[in-house]
Amino acid sequence: MVSISNSIVVTSSLYSPSSLLPRTLFHSHKLSSLNQSSAFLSHNYRLNSKRILPSVCFFNSRDNKSDTKLQDQDSRSEWPILRRWEVPWEWQTVSLTSLACGLGFVLTGLAEATALPYLGIRPDMLSLDEKAELLFIDQGITTAAVLGIIYSVFNTYQPLPEGFFKYDLREPFNLQKGWLLWAGVGLVGALVSIGLTGVAVSFFNGETPERETDALVRLLPLIGSSSISTACLVGITGVFAPLLEETVFRGFFMTSLTKWVPTPVAIILSAAVFALAHLTPGEFPQLFVLGSALGISYAQTRNLLTPITIHAFWNSGVILLLTVLQLQGYDIKELLQR
Repeated sequence: MVSISNSIVVTSSLYSPSSLLPRTLFHSHKLSSLNQSSAFLSHNYRLNSKRILPSVCFFNSRDNKSDTKLQDQDSRSEWPILRRWEVPWEWQTVSLTSLACGLGFVLTGLAEATALPYLGIRPDMLSLDEKAELLFIDQGITTAAVLGIIYSVFNTYQPLPEGFFKYDLREPFNLQKGWLLWAGVGLVGALVSIGLTGVAVSFFNGETPERETDALVRLLPLIGSSSISTACLVGITGVFAPLLEETVFRGFFMTSLTKWVPTPVAIILSAAVFALAHLTPGEFPQLFVLGSALGISYAQTRNLLTPITIHAFWNSGVILLLTVLQLQGYDIKELLQR
């Protein structure tokens, strides 16, 4: 714009004012139009920038096409539960990793049982507190082994897209993704839903189904026996088990399924596998409802701390409640068998 102004000044010095007037008006009109066009383009650029920035997904991805596809899906999905994860692996990885986790769980237990005699430990000769401590160590080793398999497999896919294996303590009470807020919502919803499910099952079956001898029943001799046993049981059921199961069933399996099916379907399928994995058919409806609540809470926040917190409060709450009943003289085995 400076060069145009200079040309107008030079032209005006060479010609008389009367002959210059039409040309001056022409150049002035042209300059004004150019200024208006520049201002219009600048204004549109600012508007477009404001429109584009909120839809950008900031995560490390190796495929720009996948980024664009995920952004388009997110822009169409108003509810977090409808959004899929961007899964970079195929079904072969899902199948083999699931098999490896199952084998890791079984083989770890067998290895520990084989190693105990060589260490001079006889479980049948241990006190209740020692048994509780041994179970605590056993669960800790199993959790470390299976999580080690998970993270060693998916470390090869680094950098992972945002939202995988995320344990984020920030913003616990955020309305949209607060992990503690939604853990409370999910826990209340799970309690109500499981209670209604139990009533429905009893109504249609005519009687309460007999409870199988599951892990909880096997832990009954330790419940309420001492403070050490209680602390170990809370650590097993309230820390190790939720961390392991939620990382495997929600963090890995459920998110992987969203590569092929919508997220609500993935929640249902992972909840069914979660219930079946407990090997207690009589408790399948309640475990399925609990797994669905855990999956919904995870889809809402994309933070594994949410289902882990729900799972931890559920498990440890049961242990503490049974401990109180035991100390008050109730036969908790009879209560569980009803």
